[in-house]
Amino acid sequence: MIKKEGEKILKYEDLKIEIQHMWNATTQVIPVTAGASGTTTKSFRNYLNNIPGQHGIKKLHNTAVLSTAHILRDVLM
Repeated sequence: MIKKEGEKILKYEDLKIEIQHMWNATTQVIPVTAGASGTTTKSFRNYLNNIPGQHGIKKLHNTAVLSTAHILRDVLM
């Protein structure tokens, strides 16, 4: 999970810089990685606190499980 989190930060770094230049705004990459088995990184809650609004970890895990099932169903059919 830590490796995946780092990959997401690097993947969106160019987009972050482009948005900063286009809109003259400060931006931050917030990787949200939640494993289907409920695994998260230690910094996961800190990242969630940076996103406005209410975000339940259980709801995010449920979404991850359902999305994984949907992808598998599409691939296996």
